[in-house]
Amino acid sequence: MSTTPPRAFPPSAPPGTSRPVVAGCLGCLGLLLVLMAIGLLVLIGSDTGLLALAAGMILACVPVPLYISLALWLDRYEPEPPLLLFGAFVWGAVIAVFFSYVLNTLHSILAHAATGSLEVAHLVGAIVSAPVVEEVAKGLALLILFWWKREEFEGVVDGVVYASMVALGFAMTENFQYYGKALAQGGAFELTVTFVLRGVLSPFSHPLFTAFTGIGLGLARQSDHPALRFLAPPVGLGLAMALHAMWNASASIHLGVWLGAYVLVMVPAGLVVLAVVALSLRHEADLLRIHLWPEVHAGRLPQQEYSWLLSVSGRLKVAFSVLFGQGPVAWLACERYSNLASELAFLRHRTRRGFTSPERSAALESQIRARMAAERARFRV
Repeated sequence: MSTTPPRAFPPSAPPGTSRPVVAGCLGCLGLLLVLMAIGLLVLIGSDTGLLALAAGMILACVPVPLYISLALWLDRYEPEPPLLLFGAFVWGAVIAVFFSYVLNTLHSILAHAATGSLEVAHLVGAIVSAPVVEEVAKGLALLILFWWKREEFEGVVDGVVYASMVALGFAMTENFQYYGKALAQGGAFELTVTFVLRGVLSPFSHPLFTAFTGIGLGLARQSDHPALRFLAPPVGLGLAMALHAMWNASASIHLGVWLGAYVLVMVPAGLVVLAVVALSLRHEADLLRIHLWPEVHAGRLPQQEYSWLLSVSGRLKVAFSVLFGQGPVAWLACERYSNLASELAFLRHRTRRGFTSPERSAALESQIRARMAAERARFRV
């Protein structure tokens, strides 16, 4: 009888040994972001001067909270995680701007070397390089979220919200340069004109461009049609590039052409995006109606609450009533309860489409119900 000892396996790694690796990677990423940010400020400051850069930064940052609030208002059924929204904004403000700055400058230098014309180099940078490089740089953040955070990137509304965050970060940093250079070269008057054109008349130009990329990825996520899932992302990116190129071309020709493009192209494009978002919100309301009904049928969700959870207006009415009648703590509980109800419905939708396993879905549903019960106990309707 053989007495060969059993094969020895190396001891399994104790829990938590991967944490230093993750922490190290996050630290390296943070350091890289800081270096990129410093590099950007040095590059921009070399054109504008320190004081003009500081003034431009202040003027560019002040309206950002308002613009972000308007963008986030679109996502009323299930707000995205703050950390992902912040990451998208930082990507746009640092990573996308850094690579766009470097590549656009390189392309302009190459165009000047090939033609000997500064005007041609400027046009190549503005009309050819910038639309392609910048929309790809911003779109990469959306693509990462699309693949990495499948449960948080569920459709068109999510795509537009993330696109807006990336693009608002990009526009903010870009305005450091525009405002700083305007102040350095033309003084207060030039700065005022630039702020009106960029900060008042067209603050959502970049979010509008990148929204088409977000719509393309959102359609790919929520559609079951293979052709649409394959074609929607590149078509959305192509539309973002085309709209960006048209906008830059109109600004390079004449102020009157720019105003014409604003009225005839940008405003209709913005209305198209809003219409698509409105239809997507209606689609999300249908998902809530379908997937929350089993909770009503099982007696876990009162019919009255089911009714106001199905519409943005119903949620707002209840939220305001709780806020003014019971205070901010109860209001926060009401908001969390509404968001959890949406999370439960969208989880069931993902499970039906095969994105989440039934076993994992059952466990998550139990957790969500428990959290809903805890939040529901903190407010009255």
